[in-house]
Amino acid sequence: MLAWGHQRSGRVVLSHLDRLASLPEFAAHLAEPQPWVGAFDFPFGLPRELVTTLGWPTDWLACVTHYTGLSREAIRTTFAAFCNARPVGGKFAHRAADGPAGSSPSMKWVNPPVAYMMHAGVPALLGAGVHLPGLHTGDTKRVALEAYPGLLAREVLANRSYKSDNKAKQTPERLIARKDLITALENGQTRLGLRLKLSHAQRDALVDDASGDSLDAVLCLIQAAWAQGQGAPRYGLPAQMDPLEGWIVTAV
Repeated sequence: MLAWGHQRSGRVVLSHLDRLASLPEFAAHLAEPQPWVGAFDFPFGLPRELVTTLGWPTDWLACVTHYTGLSREAIRTTFAAFCNARPVGGKFAHRAADGPAGSSPSMKWVNPPVAYMMHAGVPALLGAGVHLPGLHTGDTKRVALEAYPGLLAREVLANRSYKSDNKAKQTPERLIARKDLITALENGQTRLGLRLKLSHAQRDALVDDASGDSLDAVLCLIQAAWAQGQGAPRYGLPAQMDPLEGWIVTAV
């Protein structure tokens, strides 16, 4: 799911949502020549501790080229062996951004399988020639940033869940949480200081999508709008960002 919009006078106006059916369709959108700043909900980098332990290249491009050249089975086997050699409570290696963002480790292959999301998503970014600030130079008119919608959602909802892919878990409580989150975004009640502008039909669509895919896309849109407001060259990314691991935009 992609959310398109623009920022005007502190408001983020949602233009439309695109539900993408395939990875090639996603790649085709990335390659379109119009300028944009986008925030994408998958990891752009792996933990430095993991990379150095495995003896993989510590240059970002060389590392992700090696990583995305592996099969998913090889990734699972390699990462499982890494975890099995570590003590209980410290199985996974983490990036510096994971703590501030509250995100899952980018090497995690289940619940959620963000390692596989990176494996699929990063080649699409590279193939489209987009610019990844602090990681890889590309077309600076098309800027891609790593985002995490849960980071912004938790500012409003704390530990309340607002989505589920399991229909049995698409409860009235989660429906109410989506409504509360949308209202807070419309009122600008996050530290980003941006107000979401929706039509009545758009608001209803976000509420009705119990999977949360539509709302997550809008949360990424708001994070992208904030980053655009910070401007080039870093778009709000910290100066001390690890050039191998990357960073999650708006995490502090």
